[in-house]
Amino acid sequence: MTDFAAARLNMVEGQIRTNRVTDPVLIDALLAVPRELFVPPSLRSIAYVDEDLPLGRGRYLMEPVVLARMLQVASITPSEAVLDIGCASGYSTAVIAKLAGSVVAIDADAELVKRANQILSELGADNAAVVQADTAQGYARQAPYNVVVLGGAVDFVPDAITDQLVDGGRLVAVVRDEGGVGRATLMTRVGSSVSSRIIFDAATPRLPGFAREPGFVF
Repeated sequence: MTDFAAARLNMVEGQIRTNRVTDPVLIDALLAVPRELFVPPSLRSIAYVDEDLPLGRGRYLMEPVVLARMLQVASITPSEAVLDIGCASGYSTAVIAKLAGSVVAIDADAELVKRANQILSELGADNAAVVQADTAQGYARQAPYNVVVLGGAVDFVPDAITDQLVDGGRLVAVVRDEGGVGRATLMTRVGSSVSSRIIFDAATPRLPGFAREPGFVF
C-alpha cells in the first residue's frame, strides 16, 4: 500500500523546493492537500510523480512543479479572490483555497465539475466552489478577481478574462507560441492595459477552448 503522506513529502522536498519554490504558505498547502484523491484510482500510486497525469477525455492534472511555480509568482494573499480556470478534478482549486480568501473554479466538463465539488466538500474547502462554464469567457458573475490561474496551456488569453481582473490583478498561464513552445507567463493588469512577463518554459498539455484561430496561408 502506498504511503501517500510520505509520497507527498517527497514531492515537496524533491521536486518543489529544489525548483526554487520557497513560499512557506504554499509549501504548507502542497503538504496538506492529498493529490491522490484528484486522479483516477488506477493512477493513485503515481499521483506524486513529476509529470502531468491523464484524467481522461483529453484532460490532465498539471505537473506539480509547474503549478507550484506559477502559484508562487501569483503571490496570492489570504484576503484575495481567485478564479481558477480549467480546474479539472479540482486539485489546483484545493491548493489555492489554502492560500486565498475565496476561490471560484470553472470547467467545461460537467463530470469533472461534479467530482471536484465532491472532493472539495470532503476536504472541507468551504471557501471554494466549482461551476460548469465556458472557460474561455471566465466567470464574470463573481468578478473582479485579484488573481486568475489557467490550468493548462493556451494559445492566447482572451480579453474577456483579463477584463475580470482588478487593477493590479495578476494572471498566470502557460502560453504557447506559434511554434508550440509553452512558457509560464505572468500577466498584470494596470488600469486598462495588461503587461506580460515570461517566467519559465513549460511543456504543459493544452486546455481546451483556447486554440488560436488558423490564419490564411498564401
